[in-house]
Amino acid sequence: MVERFEVHRLIPASPDTIFRVLCDPAGHVAIDSSGMLMSSTGGPVAAVGNSFVVHMDREALNDTPLELYDVTVSITGFEPDRHIEWTILAAFLDQQIGHVYGYSLEPCDGGSSVTSYYDWSRIDPVWKERAIFPILSETNLRATLGILARTVAPGMPRPIRPATCSA
Repeated sequence: MVERFEVHRLIPASPDTIFRVLCDPAGHVAIDSSGMLMSSTGGPVAAVGNSFVVHMDREALNDTPLELYDVTVSITGFEPDRHIEWTILAAFLDQQIGHVYGYSLEPCDGGSSVTSYYDWSRIDPVWKERAIFPILSETNLRATLGILARTVAPGMPRPIRPATCSA
């Protein structure tokens, strides 16, 4: 049973350029392909335990009538210019979910190898029983990487995949 999606893309931008977008709450909204992230509150994150608020609209998925709501993005993994991971916390939930999202970056000739992942393997059993995961698709992750590439390197061709790249 699949409990994790992972997609890769070579992006013609340096890891530090990409990482700045991933640490910025407004960057999350800007690159979201799901249409749920409407705006954010808070400053850039710089360590595990940092957080910011994202104002959401679930109507974009049309799967559950949540109307407008807020979630807290809580950073669970952080290595500057290399890795960022977070979970979503929601004050309106009795039991937090436990799914995580993240990006890993590796410098590559002509840019960066970027891996985006969504992991729901450790969600609380209450949520597993509801059988609503995954909420996002692998296509959503891939599309978000495309928007990220357009954001950090507009109009730039993808780098040629050298043997030293993992993507």
